[in-house]
Amino acid sequence: MKNDVMLIVNPVSGKGQYSTALHHVLRELAADGHAATVYFTTKSGDANEYARQFAPEYDLLICLGGDGTVSDAIDGLMRADNPPPMGYVPIGTANDMASNFKLDRNPGKAVRSILDGREHLIDVGRFNDRHFAYIAAFGAFTDVAYSTPQSNKNMLGHLAYVLEGLADLPKISSIHTVVEHDGGREEGDYVFGAVMNSLSVAGLVKLDRADVGLDDGFFEAILIKEPQNIVDMNTIIMGILRQNYDSEHIRFIHTKKIKFSFDCPVSWTIDGENGGSWEQVEAENLHRAVRLRVPEGISADGE
Repeated sequence: MKNDVMLIVNPVSGKGQYSTALHHVLRELAADGHAATVYFTTKSGDANEYARQFAPEYDLLICLGGDGTVSDAIDGLMRADNPPPMGYVPIGTANDMASNFKLDRNPGKAVRSILDGREHLIDVGRFNDRHFAYIAAFGAFTDVAYSTPQSNKNMLGHLAYVLEGLADLPKISSIHTVVEHDGGREEGDYVFGAVMNSLSVAGLVKLDRADVGLDDGFFEAILIKEPQNIVDMNTIIMGILRQNYDSEHIRFIHTKKIKFSFDCPVSWTIDGENGGSWEQVEAENLHRAVRLRVPEGISADGE
């Protein structure tokens, strides 16, 4: 029996049902002749440190948790020498990374697809001095993921994000922003801005598969201008729901690099977690930087 699998487990992800999920994962690994070393996270940054320090000793890293756990681990892998491929068993609330690659929400089936699947090189984002898996964003609703109490997430699941987002509506304010990207320069007052390498965000904002490649070396950036009235607000909301990002209120950009400059520090969310406050942000797409094990037959655009 080989001791070749590193398993990073976040025991507070999702609805706190990690123990059942872990049982299924370990059973499938044992049935395939693998013995796993389990690393439990106890605080933010643990998955990062574990991946950076210990992952090169293993043939495979598997994350059991939510998108934040995967993001932390990816940042650690990017700082490690000769990192192994990574697999993801989703037990979080939003699980955008899982949606991108149609990963099974059944833990046993998910780990089975990791073992029987194939390696796929995916793009990773660099955000100033750290890395992110699929999104960095500022403005309206971006603090919902980390401001929503874990107890609410455990009880209500995805509905918790919706409820917290609605409560945030009266607090929307614009942020004066200068944006420099491969295609030019934008300047204006925006209520939301995001740099993405994903087909969806929290299951609500979805992009057309024809516009997104998870290994094409490009980000998809979205900027939403400040609505001047209720008609503008309705137009923006309907545009997002209908995946129509070509309007006077919404700017959709493909770019490898992008820079944001603000008049004062602005709070960011990185992969659903608190990304700190910055007056200037530089993001770069690191082309095909991480090896992710995905189900056989799934391509870089999730099809």
